[in-house]
Amino acid sequence: MLLPFHSTFSEAGCDEAGRGCLAGPVFAAAVILPDDYKNEHLNDSKKLTVFQREKLRKMIENDAVEFAIGRVENDEIDKINILNASFKSMHFALSDLNTFFDHILVDGNRFLSFGQIKHTCIVKGDGKYMSIAAASILAKTYRDECMQNYHLKYPEYKWNQNKGYPTLQHRKAIQKYGITEYHRKTFSVKPVQQLVLFDEKLL
Repeated sequence: MLLPFHSTFSEAGCDEAGRGCLAGPVFAAAVILPDDYKNEHLNDSKKLTVFQREKLRKMIENDAVEFAIGRVENDEIDKINILNASFKSMHFALSDLNTFFDHILVDGNRFLSFGQIKHTCIVKGDGKYMSIAAASILAKTYRDECMQNYHLKYPEYKWNQNKGYPTLQHRKAIQKYGITEYHRKTFSVKPVQQLVLFDEKLL
């Protein structure tokens, strides 16, 4: 079972989704859970099924003291790079919290300080602490929902399946149809062509 980080802190868990994608925004969530909160089903969103994530999303939104979602669009990602865009999306989410918190728990090993509030980076934190796991699930489900909507406009890229990640199917679609206004241009042109050619050599 996952744990709270430290009972003396009012903690906000924070995580992002979509860093490794070729298309779409990067999303982040910030979540403050009740001090005595317990949920044995919380886990790293990548280890959960779609059904489990959606069920937990509703539970988190209902049970959380407060949560907020941040996003940075693909054109901004091209301007400031994906690492800075990830930090920016987390800052957006944290800025939208109206409940007091004095410590931020961040999944991973790097974070850009948010004002004067202390933070702790935890590698694989979404599999260790409840507030990070909750943020992981919200960021993932909100981003997946966004990519499902984008799929309706551009079904040839199969974003309803790959969610913008660099699957062979997605990269071949880029070769065939070009890129859309939702693609990250710094990710999606020459690198994709090289990867498709490499994959074809292995087939």
